[in-house]
Amino acid sequence: MKKKILKRNQHLTSSLLAVAFLTSFGSSMLYGYNLAVVNSPAVYIKDFYNRTSVSRNGTGLDGEALTLMYSLTVSVFAIGGLLGSLMVGMLVTRFGRKGTVVNSTVLVFIAGSLMGFSRICGSPEMVIFGRFVTGIHSGISLSVVPMYLGEIAPKNLRGFLGLVPSLFICAGVFSAQILGLHEILGKEDHWPLFLSLVVIPTFIQLMLLPWFPESPRYLLIEKHNVHATIIALKWYRAKCNIQSEIEEMQEEQRSLSSVETVSVWRLILDPLCFTIEKLGRRPLIIGGFLVMGFCCAGITLSLVLQVHLPFMRYVSVGCVVGIIAGFCIGPAGVPFLITAELFKQSHRPAAYTVGGSLNWISNFTVGFVFPFLQMSAGSYCYLVFCCVCLAVAAFVFFVIPETKNKTFVEISQMFASKEAVPETQGLGHPDQLKLRKMNGYGTLENGSLEFDSSSSVP
Repeated sequence: MKKKILKRNQHLTSSLLAVAFLTSFGSSMLYGYNLAVVNSPAVYIKDFYNRTSVSRNGTGLDGEALTLMYSLTVSVFAIGGLLGSLMVGMLVTRFGRKGTVVNSTVLVFIAGSLMGFSRICGSPEMVIFGRFVTGIHSGISLSVVPMYLGEIAPKNLRGFLGLVPSLFICAGVFSAQILGLHEILGKEDHWPLFLSLVVIPTFIQLMLLPWFPESPRYLLIEKHNVHATIIALKWYRAKCNIQSEIEEMQEEQRSLSSVETVSVWRLILDPLCFTIEKLGRRPLIIGGFLVMGFCCAGITLSLVLQVHLPFMRYVSVGCVVGIIAGFCIGPAGVPFLITAELFKQSHRPAAYTVGGSLNWISNFTVGFVFPFLQMSAGSYCYLVFCCVCLAVAAFVFFVIPETKNKTFVEISQMFASKEAVPETQGLGHPDQLKLRKMNGYGTLENGSLEFDSSSSVP
C-alpha cells in the first residue's frame, strides 16, 4: 500500500523574506532605476555631449546627431542586458543562483564609477560604457533573481516571492522619477551622482546576501550535495520536517538522470518547448497589459485634446502613473516567475537565456526607435504600444492557463501530452513509487523508472 507524501502549506519565514528583499533591492530595483534614470537629466546629458564635442572638434553636434547619441545612451543599456542574459546559463551552472547574484555585483561598482566620474574626465564614452555595463548586470539579475527565488520558495509561496522583484522594479522606476526632481538631484551639477547612485543598494546586498544559503534545488539536483540541501532547507522553512520536499526534489533528480542540461539552441529547436510554454499567472498578466493598453490610448487622447481642454494634462499624468501601475501588476515580474515554473532544472537556464534575450532585444528596439517615432508620429506614437499590450492580453486570455500552487513535477505532469496527472492525485512514497521516465518538459516516454529507497534521505 502506497503512502501519500504529506503536503503542507509552508509559512513565510524571515529568511525567505530577507533573501527576497535583498536580491530584489540590490538587483531588480536597479533594473527599474536604470530604465528611468536618464529621462530627467536628458537635457543636461545632451548639453554635456555637445560641449564635449565643441572642446574636442571645435564644433557642436546638430540635432539629429545629438538625438542619435542620446538614443544610443538609452538603448545601449539593453545591448548590455542582452549580453548579460546570454551569459545566464553558464553563470548559474558554474556559480549557482546566489553565487551569480553576488559575483555580478562587481559590474555595478564598475559602472557607477564610470558614470560618476564621466563629467570630471570630460568623456561621454564613460557614460555610454557605464550604461552598457549596468545593462549586463541587469540582464543577469533579471533572470537569476526570479530563478533563485522560484527555487527556494515552497509552492504555495512561489507566486508571492516571484512578485517581489517586480515590485522592486517599479520601486526603482519611482525612485528615479522622484530623485530626478529638480529639487533633489535633477540639477545640472548633480546628474553624474544621480546616475551612479546604483552602487548603494548593491553594496548593501553584497554585505548581507553571502550569509544566506544557495538554492536547495541547485545543491541537490546539480551538485548532489544532500547535506548542504538539508541545511539550506532548514534556513528557508518554518518547520524542520523537510523530508517530503527533499523526496520531491529527488524525484525530479531521478527523472533527469538521463537528461543532459539543455542548450539554448536545443531548447529552440525542440517542438515540445512550445507546448509547455502554455502556462501562466493569468489574472496578473492580463490585468497588467489591459491597464497599460488603455492608459497608452488615454495618453494619446489627452495629448490630442489638451490644447482645447487644459485639464487633459492631468489625465495624461494619471495615464503615465497607470502604465507604471499596470507594469507592476504583472508584466514586470510574472513572466520571469512563469519561466521558473515552466521548465525543469535541466532546461531552466536555457529558458531564462531565451526569455531574457527577447526581453532585452525589445528594450533596445523601443529605447532606440522611440525618439524617432515620437518625432514622426507625435502624440499618436503611443497607439503602437496600445496595440501591442492589448494583443498580448488577448493571447494570454485565449492560450495560457493557470498553474499556481503546484510543484515543478506536477506542472510537468499536467502537460504530459494527454496523460496529465490530476491535481488531486498524490505522489507515492519513493520506496514504492514507479514512474515512467520523463524528459525535460515532463512528457511521458516509454519505459519506467524505478526509485531505489537507498538513495532517499533518512
